[in-house]
Amino acid sequence: MTNTDLTIGRPSHRDAHAASRSDAAMSRFEISIHDTMAPLEKEWRSLEALPFNSLHQGYDWCAAWAQAHDSALLVVRGAVAGELQFILPLEFVPGRLFNTARFLGAPHSNLNTGLFAADALPLPRTDLADLLAHELNHRLRHKVDLVALEKTPLNWRGAAGPFASLPGIKNQNSSFQLPLFSSFERTLAQVNAKRRRKKMRISERRLDAFGGYDYVIAQSPSEAQSLLDVFFRQKATRFAALGLPDVFHDARTRLFFHTLAGRCGEADDRLLELNAIRLKGERGGRIVAVAGLSRKADHVICQFGSIDEELAGDASPGELLFYRMIQRLCSEGAALFDFGVGDQPYKRSWCTIETPLRDIVLPLTVRGRFAAGYHRALVQAKVAIKANRAAYSFFQRARSRKQKPARQTGEIDSE
Repeated sequence: MTNTDLTIGRPSHRDAHAASRSDAAMSRFEISIHDTMAPLEKEWRSLEALPFNSLHQGYDWCAAWAQAHDSALLVVRGAVAGELQFILPLEFVPGRLFNTARFLGAPHSNLNTGLFAADALPLPRTDLADLLAHELNHRLRHKVDLVALEKTPLNWRGAAGPFASLPGIKNQNSSFQLPLFSSFERTLAQVNAKRRRKKMRISERRLDAFGGYDYVIAQSPSEAQSLLDVFFRQKATRFAALGLPDVFHDARTRLFFHTLAGRCGEADDRLLELNAIRLKGERGGRIVAVAGLSRKADHVICQFGSIDEELAGDASPGELLFYRMIQRLCSEGAALFDFGVGDQPYKRSWCTIETPLRDIVLPLTVRGRFAAGYHRALVQAKVAIKANRAAYSFFQRARSRKQKPARQTGEIDSE
């Protein structure tokens, strides 16, 4: 662990609100870098309890990822005048051309905010990038070239995101949300209630041909683990059919989700709750749709979903599962159902909110500056490709051809 104090003079561009802070509080900005989580647990949990901090930076979520992947931790703790202001849970990721520090679990997170105190920060956030880059460069310049803070919201739930003042680039994907009300009827009214009910009835009629269905929520750790394995199988089949890499193929990633499945956090929030549509009748017990939900306070994120396309794909069991989950959550005090990152037609059909996300890249070295430029160019290319339907279809076909040899040798890109 490295601890360093930085003394910051009064910046000429400080706004009126920041200028009202005492000089004593503004004069010492302390940053420390930690290679273990346990010493920070009490402070970490105090920040994760605040509603505007993402559940993906919660202690249990990050600990599960770090343990499953044997992560080399670079957890950044920031304080002003001895008072905790933020924790950035980062991990070291080596590369062939450059090394990166990124959020723990970034490949499978839907929203990254870091962990900030309610009154953070007393100094303008435009200084934060310079402070982090200066200190991380001083301590890690022979190890890390780039700090990448991906999928951060510019605005989140009516307020500016904690990284709003930092330079960044729009991520190629947005995330999508549906406000929930205690009345399910009022919730459905936002997204054409008549059409939703019609689709639900069609799904149920088609499932009746198999003997009907039950909407189930895993009630025990063993049931959660079993449903998670069904999801992995269904998703692998789907990725193979599309010629896409299976992002859940890696054994460490599966261990991470198995560690979370069926567990609750400190405030009895659900780390990963498994929901499913299960057939009755002759095919009783067959799971035709699975979804994993995480909940923090009134915010619910759908982490993933899958369906059994071989048996009941034309019954739209995934849509039916979303209908049942949202119906239940309206009666349980949830206020926001988050479909997560990625632009899909079913998300747009359900959601009234689109949240743009940004990638913030802080280069620490000359090589890092080239890496930051490459990252920006890559994201811009992805944005352009996704905006052009013909180009996107061509890219998907090319990717499919590229993946076939990899699958034959058992090597799958997890991008």
